[in-house]
Amino acid sequence: MQRYAVILAATSVLALAACKKEPPETLPPAPVASAPAPSTPAPTPAPRPTGPQPGSQAHFASAMAGRDVIFFDTDKYNIDSEDAVALRAQAEYMLQYTSAGATIEGHADERGTREYNLALGERRANAAKNYLVSLGVAESRLRTVSYGEERPAATGSNEQAWARNRRAVTVMID
Repeated sequence: MQRYAVILAATSVLALAACKKEPPETLPPAPVASAPAPSTPAPTPAPRPTGPQPGSQAHFASAMAGRDVIFFDTDKYNIDSEDAVALRAQAEYMLQYTSAGATIEGHADERGTREYNLALGERRANAAKNYLVSLGVAESRLRTVSYGEERPAATGSNEQAWARNRRAVTVMID
């Protein structure tokens, strides 16, 4: 067993002697200072759009500039030439922003019974809806609601107030 220990010790000494390193005759050149690499500017994010989101109620109202409301004569629900211009603008908007849906609200002035005014508001909303559909807006994107006299745009019991309350209003929905 001693013999193996002597052989192991001799082998270890020889192995360590073989690993001895001699210093190199010449040293490598010193590193050269280089100019710093030009930094690449970080990409700037795309600017966030400001203003109302296209297809939203705020964007629609801004684009319509008052043409989101049409007005009717007393006890009438027919679309006249002025209403047709406003509804064409609404249809063009809705055809451009195809993901937008709308509710058309029908309104009446305070004269007449509650039931009569609700029915008249419904006829006004449906007349506007049908006109938009005739211009190419998908019927599935439109719904109607009648408020009758319940949501007046103008208060008062005179012809001026009544004229402003006989209306159909198009409102974008998300």
